[in-house]
Parts: sequence; C-alpha cells; structure tokens
Amino acid sequence: MTSKKNGYLWGAIAGVSIATAAVAGAGVGKPDATLDRSMLLKASTAPIFAPPPGAPLSFADIFEKVSPAVVSINVTSKVDAASLRRQIPGLPFDIVPRGVPDGDDEDEGGKTEKGQPRLPTQQSSGSGFFISADGYIVTNNHVVENADEIKVVLKDERELDAVVVGRDEGTDLAVLKVKGGNFPFVNFENSAKPRVGDWVITVGNPFGLGGTATAGIISAYGRDIGETFVDYIQIDAPINRGNSGGPTFDVYGRVIGVNTAIFSPSGGSVGIGFAIPADVADATTKQLISGGKITRGYIGASIQNFTTEMADALDMPGQKGAIVADLVPGGPSAKAGLMPGDVVVAVNGVTVKTSSELTREVAKARAGDTLRVEVLRDGKRRTVDIRSGVRPTEKELAANDNSGSPRSGGGTTGPSVQLPAVLGLKLTPLDEAARTRLNIDTPLRGVVVDSVDQSSDAAQRGLRKNDVITVAGGRPVTSASEFSSAVDAAKKSGRPSILIGVYRAGRTTFLPLKVSG
Repeated sequence: MTSKKNGYLWGAIAGVSIATAAVAGAGVGKPDATLDRSMLLKASTAPIFAPPPGAPLSFADIFEKVSPAVVSINVTSKVDAASLRRQIPGLPFDIVPRGVPDGDDEDEGGKTEKGQPRLPTQQSSGSGFFISADGYIVTNNHVVENADEIKVVLKDERELDAVVVGRDEGTDLAVLKVKGGNFPFVNFENSAKPRVGDWVITVGNPFGLGGTATAGIISAYGRDIGETFVDYIQIDAPINRGNSGGPTFDVYGRVIGVNTAIFSPSGGSVGIGFAIPADVADATTKQLISGGKITRGYIGASIQNFTTEMADALDMPGQKGAIVADLVPGGPSAKAGLMPGDVVVAVNGVTVKTSSELTREVAKARAGDTLRVEVLRDGKRRTVDIRSGVRPTEKELAANDNSGSPRSGGGTTGPSVQLPAVLGLKLTPLDEAARTRLNIDTPLRGVVVDSVDQSSDAAQRGLRKNDVITVAGGRPVTSASEFSSAVDAAKKSGRPSILIGVYRAGRTTFLPLKVSG
C-alpha cells in the first residue's frame, strides 16, 4: 500500500483479507385493519417517472461491452528486509536474510546452495486493461514496480505471464505485455471530454474479487493530490484497494481515465477516487511502448507556490505564480540568468499559477528546446530564455533532495552570547568558522540563526538554530543589521509580512514572516 498524501490517499492495490457481513431478513406483518385504504397506491408496470436524458436505465450493456478487456493483475514480490525490521521491532540485523543470487537452488530447509536464507515473498493485486489486440496492457506503476512475477487473469479465467514494457513514476503508469493475439481491447477518449456530473463506470479487481463494476459521476477536474505531472479527475464511483490501474469509462464504453488513488482515512472507499486523464495516459503509454521510458524537460530550479502571504509580503496582492527557491549550480536556469526569488508567471506564453503548473509546462519540452520564461523581479516583468535539459528520474531527484524545509520545525538551544532579537530571531554572521561548523562549502552568503523565540511566528514557521537566512524583502542579507533594516522597511511600507529565503541542508526555501501582531 502506498500512502499518497497525509496518510489519506492510497494507491488502490488489494489487501489480503475480505470482510463478510450477514444481512438479517425483515419480518413483514399484515396491514392494520384500521389502515385508510385510500392512501394505498396500486402497483403499475409503467415506471413512476422517466429518467432525464443522459441517465441510463442500466449499465449492463456498457459492462458487457468493455469488461472482457479488463484484467486482474497478480504480483509476487520479495519482502524488503528494511520493511521486515519495521514490522518486527528489535529484529537483529544479522538474521535478516539477504537476497538470493540468480541460479542458486533452494534446499528443503529454505536455504540456497550457498547457505543463504531466501527472502519471503508477498502477494498483491491490481487491475489493468488491454489497449491493443496484440497484448499491451495499461496499469499503475505502483502495482508492478517491485514485481518479481506478474500474472494476468482474463475474464474467461485464462492466466497469462506478463512482462513490464516500461514504467513511469511521474504519472504512476506502466505498460505490460502478454504473449498472444486477438485480445479484446478498449480505446482512450481524448476528444469528447465528459462534463462534471456526467455518468462514468469503473471496472477493476477490488480486494482480489475479480471483474467488478461500479458507477457514479465525474465530480471535478484538475485535482492536485500532490503528484507532479497529473491534474486528476475526481470521480465518485466507488474505488477500493485492488482497483489501481483499472479503467474509468464514459457511457459509450470509452476510457476517460485510469484509476490510481482514493481518499480514505481507513483505506476503503468513502466515495472519493482519482483517475489519470485519458490524454495523459494515452501519450505516456505510447511513449513507453515506443521507447520504454519517458523523457521530460528540465531547467534545474527548485520552486514553490507563490502564496497569498508571499504576494502581500512583496506588495503584489493577488499575484499568482511559482517562486524560484534555489538553482542547481551550472544547470540550465543558472546559465540562463534565472535568480532565486524570481516569480515565474508564464512559460512559452502559458500562464502558470502554481509550482505544479510550472513543472508540467517545463516537462513538455524536449532536451535542447528553448523555454521563454516570464518572471517578476524587483516588481518588473522580465523574460529569461532557458535551454531545456533532461529531467532526472524521480529517484535521482529524491536522492539529491536534502529537504529539511523550514516548515518541518525542530528545537533550538539557547545562544552562547546575548544578541539583539529581530522577529524572535537572534542572528550571527556566516563567517569562516560558521561555514566550517555547518559544512557549507558553497559561495553562499547570508546570516546564521543562533536562536529562535519559541513564541514567535518564526518558530511557528519552523525556523531553527543554524538555518541561514539569505534573502529578506527581495534583497540579499549578510548581517543582522541588514536583516533588521529589511524588516523596518517592510513595516514602514505597511506590509503584514516579509518574505525571507532560508537555506538548510543544501536547499533554500522561501516563506513569509509576520512583521507585526
């Protein structure tokens, strides 16, 4: 099970237990002799009302048409040793089995010829669907990413071995292939986009039960659930664990989305599900089939949402966009002249209102393409031309992301000397001794946080000892007095807060601090 966001978003991949419930029969007695029979209505063979246009009397015809193309996916994978230690607290390191080299045979005692114990395996299941007669199947990446063996079960109960053609972590999509031909398949619908409120039907493998249909409506488009490259469709058709990778159909039996996540405190359906739109899924799977991997544009910049508080702090009320927090040294943005603190408002003429929108626009580029990036700097609009690179994989980016953002909080210790406090912060120079102590070997300039008043807004925002403040109010700061002057200027201008840049563990983050109240 993969938690998507705050413990409530789950990839809908099946668990191993099935709950059953007994339904009690209700006794029916005779009507009371004094009942006013004038209130009784005679049954009629005609419907009480005619459904409005667009409301089907039944989804049976749709299910009969599309269900043969939907498959159940059963995955066998090895249990990760680290997860074993988490599940069994205190487990000694020396008894956790290591992996078995290829070609080693297991004896009756569960060990290989070399005497190494074999890692236990686990079973999981999901859903998928054929998109071609020659055996290509679409599913979610999280269903098959750690698979050692993949079995695909068709509606006619045939079981086929499948191999992974390609996976994309960015969209959580994967393509499988089975041997054979003349398979029933379905098509993505990219042109006729259903409206919010239109009927949809989902088919999948909830809790390992096999082909199951549920119906509902599209609740919303453009849902951001914390993923980078997808604006999700929200649907209210029940989706449960095991539905991951299954299709969502319109009333014509065309695929309008790929089920991927649910919102649920318990792991079961509460009526809120999310699907990858058909146009994204279609484009991604075609690339995976043709090349086995996805390449995306890259500008080498860390970005954040430019929030309402940030806009007020910079006297830009109502401004939307993405603020540049940091640059990769020698990367495309650094070479082009983009600067930390720039607020990106458009890419190639397309307005961006959030960091996710900026990332998606950049991702559309190919390596070598020129991106015309419009930014606000010092209150003026500028254009920076950036030559796109190739985006690293999500794992490579995660390995290089030493996040520890200021909002993560953390305790502080008292200062060794008495220093004047500004907004609850006591600051010291970033001198050579501090650089050595903090292991900062970059040409970073700023002022070091020596202590934080725990009753201050700075503490609530997560600032802590040894953070380095690099920017305040749109200007670099290298001393406590420069920081204090920037705060005074924000107060005199009547701004409610001041925007600061905070460097921690190799990464800069921007956040607003209240200057009064």
